Amino acid sequence: VLGEGRSLAAALLPALSQTDPRDRGLLQELCHGACRWHPQLQALLDRLLARPLAATEHAIRALLLIGLYQLWHLRIPEHAAVAETVAAARQLRKPWAAGLANAVLRTALRRRAELAAALDADPVARTAHPRWLLDRLRQDWPDDWPAIVAANNARPPFVLRVNPRHGDGADYRQRLAEAARAAEPVPGAASALILAEPADVAALPGFAEGWVSVQDAAAQLAAPLLDARPEHRVLDACAAPGGKTGHLLECEPSLDLTALDRDAGRLEQVRDNLRRLGLTARLVAGDACRPADWWDGVPYDRILVDAPCSATGVIRRHPDIKLLRRESDIAALAQQQEAILAGLWPLLRPGGRLLYATCSVLRQENDQVITAFLASHPDASERPILADWGRAVARGRQILPGETGMDGFYYAGLSKPAAISGA
Repeated sequence: VLGEGRSLAAALLPALSQTDPRDRGLLQELCHGACRWHPQLQALLDRLLARPLAATEHAIRALLLIGLYQLWHLRIPEHAAVAETVAAARQLRKPWAAGLANAVLRTALRRRAELAAALDADPVARTAHPRWLLDRLRQDWPDDWPAIVAANNARPPFVLRVNPRHGDGADYRQRLAEAARAAEPVPGAASALILAEPADVAALPGFAEGWVSVQDAAAQLAAPLLDARPEHRVLDACAAPGGKTGHLLECEPSLDLTALDRDAGRLEQVRDNLRRLGLTARLVAGDACRPADWWDGVPYDRILVDAPCSATGVIRRHPDIKLLRRESDIAALAQQQEAILAGLWPLLRPGGRLLYATCSVLRQENDQVITAFLASHPDASERPILADWGRAVARGRQILPGETGMDGFYYAGLSKPAAISGA
């Protein structure tokens, strides 16, 4: 992640496959934790180094941050954290690396109280959020930003989506109990269960047979909100990796559903997910902004736009967002979101509905996008979402991270007036 611009998931995948299964959990914890607390750990490292590391020294920088993460946030014995970090530094084949790691970590322990006070005085270090994001959260959510920050820095719950074709939540909770696993329902999300402890999906009852999927409760709200009816023609735009595609078909298998994504490679994930669930959809690689390249001309009854976004609502699941996202991305994403809506709106039949969703908490990507779209499309009207989850905003409804155990998500419903008979 550091210096490469790759996502943590992409960087971790090959490493996990080469790691002893007994150590994979710790590897994931160290990498996720170092990203989660990166702004704080980097501020700490800056105070400990006599002079900055060269910009190209990604490996030793990452090792130092992971070592500091263990000392500052984990219960690993201090001597073990120092010794293992120094041993890893020796493998870099740089004579100075091990000595630097030893000096930095031992100095951190010796000056712990002084350094903790300095970090607490720095808002970026104290909250472990980049300054631009902290400023945006304060601006958009002046009363809620401390809770958002705390939720972003917490470990996410392990949430399952129960497939109604194989029973309801109560049925599956019983199956879990028989397997000595505890779970609780999520208010407002009928298909969601939160496991008391994370689990290997292969060990979950019926996972291979499609009884359940892993999906946050907030994302599980999309299918019921779209309210697709039997044999409706449905477009799931920006569909990969296919969680919402699968949920739509679980709720109504008779749908004539097209799963669209610009990335043909990611559509393979959709295919794999549907195969496990025993469901089928039409998979199309194409740009939602350019439907002339892939649309067959037949309008849709329902369109789900799960728009590309900053993902600032799911930082607790993807903490590398703190490193990868830039403030300049937000305006560009909002423009892309508006272009997708404008491109897909003509594909919706009169009387049809479109559901706009993001996993962002930034208003520029959410209610401001919908407000601008409604202002430029007189044939569109908002379909208010009445629910007991989240909160109503200027347009649509927003869930903030951690509310009712959910990730941060935004939803807005749009409708197109029915054609007037005889017109």
